[in-house]
Amino acid sequence: MTDVLPNAPHAPVLLAEVIEALAPAPGDVVIDATFGAGGYTRAILKTGAQVVALDRDPTVQPHADAVASDFPGQFQLIRTPFSGLAEAFADSGMAKLDGAVFDIGVSSMQLDQAERGFSFMRDGPLDMRMSDEGATAADIVNTWDHGPLAHIFKLYGEERQSGRVATAILRRRVEQSFTRTLDLAEVVEKALGGRRGAPIHPATRVFQALRIAVNDELGELERGLEAAEATLAPGGRLAVVTFHSLEDRIVKAFLTERTGNSPAGSRHAPMAVDPRKPSFTLQFKGAREAGDEERSTNPRARSAKLRAAVRTDAPAWGRIDGRAAT
Repeated sequence: MTDVLPNAPHAPVLLAEVIEALAPAPGDVVIDATFGAGGYTRAILKTGAQVVALDRDPTVQPHADAVASDFPGQFQLIRTPFSGLAEAFADSGMAKLDGAVFDIGVSSMQLDQAERGFSFMRDGPLDMRMSDEGATAADIVNTWDHGPLAHIFKLYGEERQSGRVATAILRRRVEQSFTRTLDLAEVVEKALGGRRGAPIHPATRVFQALRIAVNDELGELERGLEAAEATLAPGGRLAVVTFHSLEDRIVKAFLTERTGNSPAGSRHAPMAVDPRKPSFTLQFKGAREAGDEERSTNPRARSAKLRAAVRTDAPAWGRIDGRAAT
């Protein structure tokens, strides 16, 4: 497996598999759309390729400075969410994009920073923003009505008792606004009847839903995939690592559609043939998962899935799910 920064607080998942999928070579240009601590970036740079890294989190700057020092002239960081991939690549001054990698979701180093408010296991301000801009999780739980709250808990957190949790939040905030993570976690836990030997903390799904809503993670993923399709050169490689079913379904649907492998419809309602040519070809069927060794040493790898594809020379399809191209 390729080496990474020895003291990196975040071990990149499926690193060997990602590098195999990207196949970077000297002179190539690769976008690391979720830079974090720079694990993928360092492995790519060691092949002699150049990296344009993206991240909206301002706290990654020290890691970027270290990478820039170790690989002078090969690396640049642009502070943007990965939906800004196309614009960032245009600003980078590079002529051709040979690869792009996405590592979706919150990183372990963000979870470990109590002041970021991502974790229900550490007391901190109820923030959850990956950047330092926009509404916080506290803004959502203190101002949204019952319906929208229950909706995101069910949709993004797959919480079956979403209505009960939303009711508990509204009742409590009448007396006192939510400002701290452990305070919210306690209210959610009580609303769901306590732990009672549950395999995961009762607040897990609610915190996941709030984090996704605060950062528009699924919308960012859709726009990032569209931007990669529009920016990768023919033969350019796309690698996407996801960590839960909501993310993976979006990536799977995107690649299924863009490779021309969408279901053909039923005999009752046959699907019309799409005239557009496939913009990607799959590198392998399905998703690759971490091996037993990695799963045992890196808990984050246990739910990780890698999907990868190669850009064809066909025009980009544009927006996901039939939305008009911009």
